[in-house]
Amino acid sequence: MSKRSGPFWDAIEGRAPVPRAAATLGFEFISADVENGTIEVAFTATEDFTNPAGNVLGAFQAAMLFDTAGPALLATLAPDEFQSTMSLSVSFLRPVRPGRVIGQGRIVHRDGDLAFLEATLADSAGAVIATATATARVLSIDQARSAA
Repeated sequence: MSKRSGPFWDAIEGRAPVPRAAATLGFEFISADVENGTIEVAFTATEDFTNPAGNVLGAFQAAMLFDTAGPALLATLAPDEFQSTMSLSVSFLRPVRPGRVIGQGRIVHRDGDLAFLEATLADSAGAVIATATATARVLSIDQARSAA
């Protein structure tokens, strides 16, 4: 099997740094099934992510879902492609305390440059704590960089 490359795989395989936002979330790549468009990742929710009740803020959970759904698509793209998330809808199901959080993402459907994605987060006991759906557009890496 040939080695994959591109912004996502270069970061995963240590040829480029992990994006700072993902690093802040304690992003850890676990596995990807490129053919089926699925991914499993983990995050480390720290005490810095909590509200006064000691639970991880929903905004951090949403960022984790964002960094789960997007990479499910990114892992499947050619080296010269990137993705831009157009929408993200999040549902919070139960509170979560700091610790390891597991994200699972998948491509539900892709039609040309448009992709529909899903992601879930689970706590260390395996209970689903939040879900998301997202819509993303596949762009050339040059288009993605020029939009900044």
